[in-house]
Amino acid sequence: MTIPGWIRRSGAIFLKELTQMRRDRLTFAAMLAIPVIQLVFFGYAINSDPRHLPTAVHAEDSSPIVRSLLHGFQNSGYFDLSRTCDALPDCDHLLSSGEVTFVIHIPVGFTAALVAGRRPELLIEADASDPVAASSALGYAESIVSSALRNDLTGSLAGLQVGREPYGLVIHPRYNPEKKTQYNIIPGLLGVILTMTLVMITAIGMTREVERGTMENLLVLPARPGEVMIGKIAPYLGIGAVQTVLILIAANFLFGVPFSGSVEILALGLINFALANLALGFSFSTIARTQLQAIQMTFLFFLPSILLSGFMFPFRGMPGWARGIGELLPLTHFLRVVRGVMLKDASIRDLQTDFLALLAFTIFVTGIAMFRYRRTMD
Repeated sequence: MTIPGWIRRSGAIFLKELTQMRRDRLTFAAMLAIPVIQLVFFGYAINSDPRHLPTAVHAEDSSPIVRSLLHGFQNSGYFDLSRTCDALPDCDHLLSSGEVTFVIHIPVGFTAALVAGRRPELLIEADASDPVAASSALGYAESIVSSALRNDLTGSLAGLQVGREPYGLVIHPRYNPEKKTQYNIIPGLLGVILTMTLVMITAIGMTREVERGTMENLLVLPARPGEVMIGKIAPYLGIGAVQTVLILIAANFLFGVPFSGSVEILALGLINFALANLALGFSFSTIARTQLQAIQMTFLFFLPSILLSGFMFPFRGMPGWARGIGELLPLTHFLRVVRGVMLKDASIRDLQTDFLALLAFTIFVTGIAMFRYRRTMD
């Protein structure tokens, strides 16, 4: 039986494409990795109902009723009473630094006032800079307190369970009292846009040099790898600065996002974050052989960054392994910096962990980029 010519020709092209895919391993790996990453992250890591949120306790009263109350919060599954603070400034630092999501305040004489029927107030301060993360737990707070006190209000105190609750629950959503999602999303967009553009532009720019054959001109220059790297990424710092100014202006005038903190602290975080992304793009360019591969590598990095950084979904709602990956990503720490400065008026002390993480990432990736570039020169 004679095989038709169109089948032979199509088959030859088919085999040629298979050979090309086998040779272009990076593209083939990206085609397999992207759906797997999406499946794993959306299936296991994403949770819009976070539990076990870190909570600090500022208790100025101690009694069996107070202990029952705190046990009720702990056993609810929403509040993880992991910290205590003895003074109000310590509580403020824990909230502004993001170490805790809630602070439960129990005032002096709470038990005596409760027993006397004077309806003492119980205060819960919440970090509402991410309203989605705190809303579920706060929605259950009233029922948690009521259930926790039910077993203690018996006997002579049983009358306190009749009528309205014998206490007052005051919830104070700090940093975003109106719980506007724009206050959380818009500052985060600054980090997302800088990640996308700076990594990709740098990776493509260097890879273009290889494709066009102009890399040889750089290699023959009496310039060290660090000098070439500085010269290549410096112009893109200016682009990042322009993007930052445009986004901050739009955030304030179009969406009404407040700017409560220090411009200097935000600028320091921006420079560190931009350098981290530019160094990463430079590293990608030393691995990619074509501009298409550089784009694919950028997307492979960008996908977990946007999903695991806390930009789209509550960071505290993710399982431990997903949070561990997120802590390695510069976007995670920059989101804490930009939201902390803009919404919380956070200080360097509040954000020092995130600044150190950004610095460590920048140094590590810069070392990889320079090592790979030296190999290229050799």
